[in-house]
Amino acid sequence: MSVLLLYSVIFHELAHGWVAYKLGDPTAKWLGRLTLNPIKHLDLIGSLMLLFFGFGWAKPVPVNLENISNRRYGLILVSSAGIITNIFCAFLAFLLYRVIEPVQSGMLEQIIYIFARINIMLAAFNLIPIPPLDGSKILMGVSSDSVKRFLTQIEPFGFFIVIGLLYIGALNPLINFFQNIILAVIKVILFL
Repeated sequence: MSVLLLYSVIFHELAHGWVAYKLGDPTAKWLGRLTLNPIKHLDLIGSLMLLFFGFGWAKPVPVNLENISNRRYGLILVSSAGIITNIFCAFLAFLLYRVIEPVQSGMLEQIIYIFARINIMLAAFNLIPIPPLDGSKILMGVSSDSVKRFLTQIEPFGFFIVIGLLYIGALNPLINFFQNIILAVIKVILFL
């Protein structure tokens, strides 16, 4: 399961760098981050958290919005890329699950299902509009200057805010809400 989570996070981070590169920012490419090689993406603390608690993170892919001509548009696209990639991975996994389900392949079926659920969870979690999560960057891209200022001011404390809210369970309803929406969209597309 840790390997599935690790690669789901790597796909997420790689998507940020790839979209930034396509929009004109070569930072991730210069730093060798446009790769599936896990060593390039591992964060020591995030990896230890993943190993011991089943929850972790990769090093964020560096993006320099100064290299993107339309910064607001770039911020929205780059921030959305990881979430969209996780949703796409979940969709592909559920599609494959649907194809192999009649065969009843046991272990493979479980692995595919777990991969889909991990990607839905990652997408939902990253939609939370608290810095440093992608949802906050998307919100910055579409909101007023006062909202952007507020999110920028709390960003240095955002990690601790997110961990604290996770610890007390305050984010669970929002994460479940996003997961249900993502799952509903995937189901609609699969059954069209």
